[in-house]
Amino acid sequence: MEDRVMLKGSVALAEGALAAGCRYYFGYPITPQNDIPEYLSMHMRDRGGVFIQAESEIASINMLLGAAAAGARTMTSSSGPGISLMQEGLSYMAGSELPCVVVNITRSGPGLGGISATQGDYNQATCGGGHGDYSLIVLAPSSVQEMYDLAIKAFELADKYRNPAMILGDAILGQMKEPVLLVEPKSLSYEKPWALTGAKGRKPQRVKSLYLQDGDMEVHNLKLAAKYRRLAEEDTMVEVDMDDGAEIAVVAFGSCARIVISAVDAAREEGMRVAYVRPITLFPFPSAAIRDVSSRVGKVLTVEMNTGQMVRDVRLAAAPGSEVHLLAKPGGALPTPQLILEEMKKLLRQGAESK
Repeated sequence: MEDRVMLKGSVALAEGALAAGCRYYFGYPITPQNDIPEYLSMHMRDRGGVFIQAESEIASINMLLGAAAAGARTMTSSSGPGISLMQEGLSYMAGSELPCVVVNITRSGPGLGGISATQGDYNQATCGGGHGDYSLIVLAPSSVQEMYDLAIKAFELADKYRNPAMILGDAILGQMKEPVLLVEPKSLSYEKPWALTGAKGRKPQRVKSLYLQDGDMEVHNLKLAAKYRRLAEEDTMVEVDMDDGAEIAVVAFGSCARIVISAVDAAREEGMRVAYVRPITLFPFPSAAIRDVSSRVGKVLTVEMNTGQMVRDVRLAAAPGSEVHLLAKPGGALPTPQLILEEMKKLLRQGAESK
């Protein structure tokens, strides 16, 4: 029997980064993610790595740019206001095709908001908060085990596609403790012939996002778009639990999905037939899974800890003729299993009365 250890979510994520071969961390403190830099400040040097508390989030993302250009596996972490400050650097890294991992342990907003859990940064993460036509790879864990596993996966995908990857967590996942199986990854290495490691014995090469010749920027953007399409085809991740004859599907991500599972279980105990969909990659979004499930159930309930952000992607992906509804809890408020169950019952009653 394999050993499991009790870890806080932020610590599990930090351990996952170390297991993935991250050896350069640059960051700036902000709650509720401070456990990540605190842990790495104590353990990065033991793995032969470098930890630097930068003077700001702007400085830290540009330190990542330099380390990534040299071919290193590098990471930063922050929360909403800090991630906002990193947007220009993230756009530069995406445009330069530099892999890195950025962690957002979200807090409520807009503005300084508070340190309670929220999912209000979905748009910022999935729509590319910086300038230009680019996207981040976005992974949404829903357990402490996934905080560890998806940290490893994020580095793998970032290197595979030469693109920044973001782990979108929240204050619940960062602070809760659960048993974690710390499995060392078998192989996560990628050749990086593009890295700037010194030109001795070869011609100099450049990593850049500046294209000034006629047509060059168009060619570059089309190349990035093709990469994102390949990412969607090869590495979309989603969890689907489908009852035969289900009449309604509930869609949620992250810690909110855990609450939804309790509501789905309660509904099934009462004899309701319910489907459950949890996007794990928020970009690329699992549109095919949403389309398939919605075509079979007709009614979809999206549950989010915001005023409604992922629901737009659900509506775009849903099969023609299916209904998509929203249960929103913004600003650090949490939906309860009972509230979700009552919303499912209400939607099913409305459907029955309209027949």
